[in-house]
Amino acid sequence: MPDLPPDPLHAHLALALVPGLGPKLTRAVLERFGSPEAVLRATAADLEAVPMVGAKLAQKFAAGFRTADPTRERELVRRHGVTVAVRGDANYPARLETIDDAPPLLYFRGEMTAADATAVGIVGSRHCTGYGRRMAERLAAGLARAGVTVVSGLARGIDGVAHKAALDAGGRTIAVLANGLSTVYPPEHADLAGQVSRCGAVITETPMTVDPQPGMFPARNRIISALSRAVVVVEANERSGALITATHAAEQGREVYAVPGNADSPASAGCLELIRKGARMVRSADDILEDLQGLAPPDPPTRTVKPERQRGGDPPAPAGPPPGMDDTHRRIWDALTEPRHADTLTRDLGISAADLSRLLMTMELKKWVRRLPGNSYERR
Repeated sequence: MPDLPPDPLHAHLALALVPGLGPKLTRAVLERFGSPEAVLRATAADLEAVPMVGAKLAQKFAAGFRTADPTRERELVRRHGVTVAVRGDANYPARLETIDDAPPLLYFRGEMTAADATAVGIVGSRHCTGYGRRMAERLAAGLARAGVTVVSGLARGIDGVAHKAALDAGGRTIAVLANGLSTVYPPEHADLAGQVSRCGAVITETPMTVDPQPGMFPARNRIISALSRAVVVVEANERSGALITATHAAEQGREVYAVPGNADSPASAGCLELIRKGARMVRSADDILEDLQGLAPPDPPTRTVKPERQRGGDPPAPAGPPPGMDDTHRRIWDALTEPRHADTLTRDLGISAADLSRLLMTMELKKWVRRLPGNSYERR
């Protein structure tokens, strides 16, 4: 790789172009070496000392550092009218910066403003019904007219409807893509993306020429939820990617809403399951706006496991908590040595019913606990 100009952005772009060096590993190597320039000077032997980087990855990254071409990337950024924000910059969204796997770089076309601190994500099926389309339009338009930025993924179906409704209502909207900004995906939304960039922003963590791959959409979804104070799932079947966004939202301490549908409609099965697990039911933008007045980032969740008695012996020692729990989830987990009703947990743990519902929903989505008839819970 040629000598780098004295410009930290140039070095950050070089790191972004190295395959496999995702947000968590980028953070790890920056913490180890202190600056992107120092990372790029590291040898494979140096990189092996970084947690989570073994010999194979170290060789791969060292080779990637030598071949990355940030000069070409920078030219593409200029040609397509894109701005690049490094985590920690003034124009990097503060809400996004709070998550553990925040993107080291954010590419965007358009403008991020202080108004985007109040944002709501609206997501749902690509194959939406007429009902789902109407609900997405009403929710997005109502939120936009109230000054709330609408965040979605520019996908076909609910996402596209939400962006368009927010624009038609004269509001701001942000589209989060899974691909680089040298193209728009899906291609039929190119005009919509242009409108979004003029009344908000189109953003991605992905270098300019990277095409979307199936595995990139779940990672994209964590950005949609992180930018939002709350996420609304309008219509989703049981396997919809919108449910991944809801899971990210719950993990990040964002409120999760779901629009109810017919009990026998496969198109609404995912939303109904979210409501059963504790998501807030939403009928109109007013339901969300009322909650936003006092909505604060909730504390993280916890989880628990029920010991089973073995034949002819004592119960086994209680299983330890699953990895990934924070202290609040751990408190709930520790309290579930046997099935307990939600009201009892609220009383004993001193957690409000609303916060406990959100925490338990996260734990259920992560398959840490299961809900029993009568609103009791047990460890899985």
